[in-house]
Amino acid sequence: MSGKGGASLPPYRKPAQWTDPRNKPFPRQVVFTCPPRDFCGGPTDFVRMAPDTVGVHGRILHIPDYKHRLDQRLENFALLEEVVECAADAGADVCAQVGSNWVHASNLGVEGIRRYIERLSETYATAFHMSGYAMVEALRAANVEKVALNAVYHWPDWWRGTVGFLREAGFDVVWAGNFVDQGWFASQEELNAQVFCFDEDLAKKSMAYVADKAPHVDAYLANGTAHFRRACDGATRRFVGLAPELEAMLGKPVITHDIALHWRIFKTLGMAPATRQGILLASLQQSTPGP
Repeated sequence: MSGKGGASLPPYRKPAQWTDPRNKPFPRQVVFTCPPRDFCGGPTDFVRMAPDTVGVHGRILHIPDYKHRLDQRLENFALLEEVVECAADAGADVCAQVGSNWVHASNLGVEGIRRYIERLSETYATAFHMSGYAMVEALRAANVEKVALNAVYHWPDWWRGTVGFLREAGFDVVWAGNFVDQGWFASQEELNAQVFCFDEDLAKKSMAYVADKAPHVDAYLANGTAHFRRACDGATRRFVGLAPELEAMLGKPVITHDIALHWRIFKTLGMAPATRQGILLASLQQSTPGP
């Protein structure tokens, strides 16, 4: 680590007070960071499924004039380390990065991202997980080889980057396409105007479409943080909350970026969800491995 003018800074030391769980508002604390100008459902989803001993906090990145471009994520990649340091200072046990495209926007490759995650986790004595790499870890743990990707609202360069990252990691992506490719919207502009929120039935319809295109895969994937709105009261659920019914419909695991990230956090905490979940998260309820 270097300071201004190249002066060396002392190695980071996590405040010693956090080694005693009694000094924390919650015995286990998780910090989620999400891209600029987007509220993320991750903290809400996670706190709803976690035991009462887990506290969940959110952090929105600040990038002025942010336009959701991949080059902006590359230019501001260092912000992730800043978040991990702040989370460590506050006594977090895990810092989780939401936004599946950051891993391929980094140009570090699969192995480079693994080393990056490892470096930040060791430097700040706080486990750091990125949703794009958590997907790779989850698929490997599930012994999955052939997959199909529901790219939901993602721009073409976003989801093609995800496909490239998964293929680099060794997975056979049989089919991929977003809601425009699937015919639910006429253009990317019309899709973008939904601001990531859709009618609830589109979750099932889109997954059924993908399954029709790729019936012989080991698992169905979805990227992003799409919210599916319930007609009766306007409440939304993401894929992590819809997984049990989608898996019952498809007869195969549904492993999305939000599901994979939650799974990875629980593994690090050595805990399992306290509520009914889909196949991947439910596997932790049968056995709760450590980090």
